[in-house]
Amino acid sequence: MPDALFSVEFSPPRNPEGVEKLRATRAELARVAPAFYSVTFGAGGSTRDGTLGTTLEIQQAGFNAVPHISCVASTRAYVRELLQTYRAAGIRHLVALRGDAPSGMAGGGGDFRYAADLVELVRAEHGDWFHIEVAAYPETHPQARSPAEDLQNFVRKVRAGADSAITQYFYNDEAYLRFVDEAARLGCDIPIVPGIMPITNYTQLARFSDACGAEIPRWIRRRLESFGDDRAAIRAFGADVVSALCVRLLEHGAPGLHFYTMNASSATLEIWQRAGLPVPRA
Repeated sequence: MPDALFSVEFSPPRNPEGVEKLRATRAELARVAPAFYSVTFGAGGSTRDGTLGTTLEIQQAGFNAVPHISCVASTRAYVRELLQTYRAAGIRHLVALRGDAPSGMAGGGGDFRYAADLVELVRAEHGDWFHIEVAAYPETHPQARSPAEDLQNFVRKVRAGADSAITQYFYNDEAYLRFVDEAARLGCDIPIVPGIMPITNYTQLARFSDACGAEIPRWIRRRLESFGDDRAAIRAFGADVVSALCVRLLEHGAPGLHFYTMNASSATLEIWQRAGLPVPRA
């Protein structure tokens, strides 16, 4: 575990109240010194200005900010300008994604079709300046025609120049371990970091999972359903399940953990403590 890398993810806030909440969340999470704070890029670039502003604020506060850059609705000119802005700010780490098209947008538009195309541009124009993360889907991307096709798409991103990957969240560690093994057999030996989603709201989690193709195992669904509106019971059960998952993943050689915080700190910090993740001395 000493060499493992632990990181967290935020979404750009949409109003002044959200800005203040995120600043407080960031300050609370700073107690455990995440390796970096990534910032998402909304469907179709819907939060692109917020992503830029939030990323620069985190970086200027002295933390390692890692912006998401999406293919959807992005032109080459826009991406080039954005990369120069980030480089000028001293940012050296990106998450390159195909991204999601907003509801009602066919295809997604823009000059890039796949995340591999975006990785190629970054590498061609900036060499090794940026460490490039890409996405991985242990349970298969919901739009992939088959698991084999999805794995080949991942391989293309790695061969285009990706340095490491962060997975979609999952609760079935066997799916992750199998994906890592299958990628390795195809020559992909980059670190593949599990994405970790705390469980705090079953209705919200079920909606997210149905949309992104992340399976909630039946036994977990049934237990969560049994709690009804008892949010304290949901959170307690969720902390038990997810912290145990984190421990198993690290024991099986996962190179780190990446927490989807939903712009809140308490659930992530509880899992961090229960899983025995490192906390710097004051």
